[in-house]
Amino acid sequence: MFAGRKIVVVMPAYNAEQTLGQTYEDIPKDIIDEIILVDDCSRDGTVRKAESLGIRVFRHSANRGYGGNQKTCYREALNLGADIVVMVHPDYQYNPKRIPQLIAALTDGEGYDAAFGSRMLGKLFREGGMPLWKFYSNIILTALANLVFVNFLTEYHSGFRAYTRKYLETVCFERNSDDFVFDTEIIAQGMYYGLRFTEIPIETRYFPEASQINFVRSVKYGLSILSTLVKYQLHRHNLLHFSFLAQPDSRVLATPVPQNAK
Repeated sequence: MFAGRKIVVVMPAYNAEQTLGQTYEDIPKDIIDEIILVDDCSRDGTVRKAESLGIRVFRHSANRGYGGNQKTCYREALNLGADIVVMVHPDYQYNPKRIPQLIAALTDGEGYDAAFGSRMLGKLFREGGMPLWKFYSNIILTALANLVFVNFLTEYHSGFRAYTRKYLETVCFERNSDDFVFDTEIIAQGMYYGLRFTEIPIETRYFPEASQINFVRSVKYGLSILSTLVKYQLHRHNLLHFSFLAQPDSRVLATPVPQNAK
């Protein structure tokens, strides 16, 4: 428990055998109640490594993508009774030792519903070797998102996040994409429902074993973000309607994909 809240760490994993041990070692277990890993049909020994560490494992029988993995992560965390769900990538790109600050941002009495680690705060965006093309594309896409959402965050593309139970039970995350744009869609949902966001400064590491999408996939990701922002505006102004932005009382959750729990 942390401030009387049940904390569950979720790790969406794909071929993370080499870095999972380091990530797990740095998780501050004294404040964490549960750690679960969802394996998206890895081709390496990710599941075997996770089981050897005593991590609760859920396995996809077929690859569902980054967004599909997160859906299982959040569903299972809520099933475990989580009050706060922290997403940590098992590729060791984000520093798990920052988890206490992320959780504290949601328990300090300010009423925030989601907390993101931001590489742009504290001038930490170049620490760890962030490629310049990623830095500039991040800046541009974040600026556009702030204009559309009429909000201000320094970064919308961090994979180090914490959500309250209220957030995950309010948004229709099951309706989101199974691809990388899931991260933007779940923010768009929170903005649409009037949920509150905060950030903490973080650094990241870029090294060969850390999972990264290549330039071509990054371009596709950027275009999908722009598409999401357009959809948000159209839905918000009642010009067109999109199911992922449906009101909470009209949502229809997707049928869970069978998994094998270990």
